[in-house]
Amino acid sequence: MAVGTTTLRARRRMAGRTRHPSRQVPWAFVVPAALACLCVVLVPAAVGAGYAFTDWDGLTPAHWVGLENFRSFLDDPAGKDVLKHVVVLAVAYVVGVNALGLALALSLQHVLRTRHVLRTLFFLPAIVSPLVVAYIWKFILDATGPLNQGLESVGLDGLAQPWLGQPSTALGAVVVVMIWQFSGYHMLIFLAGLQGVQTELQEAAAVDGASPWRRFRDITFPLLRPALTVGVALSTITALTLFDQVMALTGGGPAGATDTLSTYVYREAFVNGSYGYSAAVALILVAFVSVVAVVQMRALRRGQA
Repeated sequence: MAVGTTTLRARRRMAGRTRHPSRQVPWAFVVPAALACLCVVLVPAAVGAGYAFTDWDGLTPAHWVGLENFRSFLDDPAGKDVLKHVVVLAVAYVVGVNALGLALALSLQHVLRTRHVLRTLFFLPAIVSPLVVAYIWKFILDATGPLNQGLESVGLDGLAQPWLGQPSTALGAVVVVMIWQFSGYHMLIFLAGLQGVQTELQEAAAVDGASPWRRFRDITFPLLRPALTVGVALSTITALTLFDQVMALTGGGPAGATDTLSTYVYREAFVNGSYGYSAAVALILVAFVSVVAVVQMRALRRGQA
């Protein structure tokens, strides 16, 4: 009995030491890539983060100021406005792009002869450069652009206005442009999720007399939770780090009405020369994005359990 137990333990130790060939790490390939990532990404990021605790202006030597830059941003009314813009934009964009993407996916999942063409057309804006899309929409939304001309031609002169030139509509216009560009991308995410919804469940519920809304609420939507998790996470990160579209459409104006954390960092660093202060704001942006992403992922995964 003792001999058998000893032999069994020896086999377990040997099994623990023996690795499957496919699980062995090819260090000759990993080490160069890790060193490149360390030198190009991690070290510069750490050095840049260190400037957040200094008053460096890019010309004179940096002096340690501790948390003063962070206090200045949180005490600055402009900083509070930027945070408010980011929250409003993120909520509106996340809800809008995922709702429209889901609606498109549900509409184009059925057997339609033109469904592949329509999917391609809806997805095309997502692969176009954000700057190109922004400049096209800037022309459309101009005070004398096609949108206002179209409204005036049908007798809706009262609705014509400088959409990007007044604080009350500028942020909403940016959200609309973003939703228009990326709704097709989220449509594909939900179309992939719909592939996992068994038609037998839908047919059985229909036979039992369930309405289309009841089938969507009780069958389709719960099975789309993984796709919704991906869509919400990606759209949240996109909204919180928005830069290209805002700079091309409004430049953060009018009167700072569309300023985001990214545009605020750019202006403080490359216009005002406050590199230490802008680095502190960038760290706040990183922390904000990380916290929101983690909270969202945990909440959505808890809903899947």
